[in-house]
Amino acid sequence: MAFGHIRYEVNAPIASVILNRPKQRNAQSRQLLEEMDQALTLATDDDDVKVIVVYGEGDHFSAGHDLGSDDERNDQERRPYPEGVRGRFIRSRDLYVDYSLRWRDIPKPTIAAVQGYCIFGGWIVASSMDMIFAASDAMFLGTNFQYFSVPWDLHPRKAKELLFESRFIDAREAERLELVNRVYGPSDLLRETMVYASRIAENDSFQLRMIKMAINQQQDVQGYKTHIDSAHAYHLLSTMGESDPGFALKQPEGRRRPMVEKALANYRRFHSTDLTGKNYKGGSA
Repeated sequence: MAFGHIRYEVNAPIASVILNRPKQRNAQSRQLLEEMDQALTLATDDDDVKVIVVYGEGDHFSAGHDLGSDDERNDQERRPYPEGVRGRFIRSRDLYVDYSLRWRDIPKPTIAAVQGYCIFGGWIVASSMDMIFAASDAMFLGTNFQYFSVPWDLHPRKAKELLFESRFIDAREAERLELVNRVYGPSDLLRETMVYASRIAENDSFQLRMIKMAINQQQDVQGYKTHIDSAHAYHLLSTMGESDPGFALKQPEGRRRPMVEKALANYRRFHSTDLTGKNYKGGSA
């Protein structure tokens, strides 16, 4: 199967699903997510594949949803969703909730290898995998997004603290918070991830599947999927509220979401450079 926005590689017993839009920092267009789903289905159906690794080409895992690249705009013109709330719900549900829940329940071990930006939609993809290995330069940013796994990924009080402030979590903090399993140097991340995946693949696939089902069911009994469903409605209300006259944050120029702009501003307040390495005067404030 030919792909245009991802790469799919099999080096049995490991399959790699690679987000391949490095110029867009692997922003998630509808086509990219559709291709991811197709590739993950191929890996699921391939008996020679024992473990699936998901990572991003270039410097970043994913800077989030594609909010208007040429590819995305052209695709929306060719395949428009219904107008109004119905179309907004269908797109949001199909691309970010249904895909993520399906990927979470893939009957094989999955690992996300994360470097650079892992913002909003990037967090969604990473958190739908069984494990997250991170490069030391990884930066995670969460919010009340469509697949709202954050209070399951983190302790609820810590989730509130971080999301109320709207700030990035670096790889070491993510490891302490148990969002991330392991942290490696950027040049070592993929190699070490594959080494670990190879060790998993030595085990019996049926036993691994039973272990995964038992652990996922523990969360489901506690209400995981019910929460994801109900939180999606709060996400839609949150995004609609950004258009209210009394919305507290300034709408940024370009295609960046207000909460991302706020998180970048918070980062600049306490660092001499922004996340792209641009120098700032002053440092902390």
